[in-house]
Amino acid sequence: MLPSQALLPAVVFALSALQALASDTFLAAVYEHAVILPDPTDEPVSPSQALALMNENMDVLEGAIKEAAQQGAHIIVTPEDGIYGWRFTRDSIYPYLEDIPDPVVNWIPCTDPSRFGPAPVQERLSCMARNNSIYVVANIGDKKPCDSSDPNCPGDGRYQYNTDVVFDTQGKLVARYHKYNLFRGETQFNYPKEAEAVTFETPFGKFGIFTCFDILFYEPAVLLVDKMQVDTVLFPTAWMNVLPFLTAIEFHSAWAMGMRVNLLSANTHNTSKAMTGSGLFTPEGPATYHYDSATEEGRLLLAELSAHPRLSPTYPPAINWSLYATSIEEFPGENDTFLGAVRRDIFTFSELRHKDGNYTVCQGDLCCHLVYQMSNKSEDEVYVLGAFDGLHGSVIKYHWQICTLLKCPSTNLTTCGQPVETAQTKFEMFSLSGTFGTSYVFPEVLYSGVQLAPGEFEVLRDGRLKSKNGTSKPLITATLFGRLYEKDKPHPLR
Repeated sequence: MLPSQALLPAVVFALSALQALASDTFLAAVYEHAVILPDPTDEPVSPSQALALMNENMDVLEGAIKEAAQQGAHIIVTPEDGIYGWRFTRDSIYPYLEDIPDPVVNWIPCTDPSRFGPAPVQERLSCMARNNSIYVVANIGDKKPCDSSDPNCPGDGRYQYNTDVVFDTQGKLVARYHKYNLFRGETQFNYPKEAEAVTFETPFGKFGIFTCFDILFYEPAVLLVDKMQVDTVLFPTAWMNVLPFLTAIEFHSAWAMGMRVNLLSANTHNTSKAMTGSGLFTPEGPATYHYDSATEEGRLLLAELSAHPRLSPTYPPAINWSLYATSIEEFPGENDTFLGAVRRDIFTFSELRHKDGNYTVCQGDLCCHLVYQMSNKSEDEVYVLGAFDGLHGSVIKYHWQICTLLKCPSTNLTTCGQPVETAQTKFEMFSLSGTFGTSYVFPEVLYSGVQLAPGEFEVLRDGRLKSKNGTSKPLITATLFGRLYEKDKPHPLR
């Protein structure tokens, strides 16, 4: 055994070597996958049939992983449901599940595939990572037996979890995450007893991971960023686009900006389910993104990102989201208001009747202020300023505060709040703010054709969302989307 004095230089050398390996940037990839779906059935297929379908999808994913690695990517994220789809009951998904161990077991499935029983999917994913020297992020299903000593044990004697896995460049399992906030219809899966805050370290930053619907809740999404201080969030998703505020690229880009963190968002691609929209999003805006509702093709995206965004000279400052809005009186514009529905949420709207003006609209504890000037107001287009302060959701209820400058589908005001994808009106300027009761606010700007506006707007430290030099394309919405997590209702199913 070496004496402690001899160990010290060795430790210093090892730390220096690790620092040398660390990088200020890394090349990230996401793949939007057009998933090959199983035939709908309530009866379980054989394990060999299940594996055959999963191998078809993994053939496609492997091609994307190889291409990303050849272009120098350090990590690739693939979508939620990307290996087997979503047409399942609790029983029919069982043949697709594997036992996924805790990563503390230090396991490389590619070289030791049978250590924890049959695991052909984990073995293949591990080998994809190992053979291409790239971190691979995938979404699969985990099964865990339980018995009558567990009062929550399901009647079939097992827990089933929607699960993300991460394999490093050697093929080692380094992260496992069980989805905590299940979307309606995911009755084939169980909720874990507690939200999991899953992180892991790499030479290019600290990573966290969660899945799809999780992004709308405090646990684990905000917890990972605020408490665990991750640099980058990995985000497999099967996101169905919902205009005007919840298209994938719109909200995911806004979340990355609002939380001031990198977000690697990989969506499934299925136009019949309105699933598309993936991207590599940063605190400054989208590095690259993809939205395609016309074809049935997948898409690989790559971009160079800051490994430690908080240390970047361009890292945006913290925002006081209510500072400006609470410092002024209500604007004296024409404030005749009316109610309109955005899905089931009843907004208070005021029509923007002129080419320019100042407006205030209030609902509950929220007042929204807008200063604007249109450059080419179209006579057959109507825009409104809207405010919403209340609970959203039919079963799982969570609290939103929203200020929005919004295009209506027609000149009939009863249509305001309904989905619209195209517009003709551009703005010389807009400035939107609100008296938000939360520090968690996400800035959205969406152009005609469901396109983002990178670099064309800014958020001032006093909470104003402002255009920089007008809008280069017609505007669908400019929105400040706030979440009051502390006002959410208890989950009815947990």
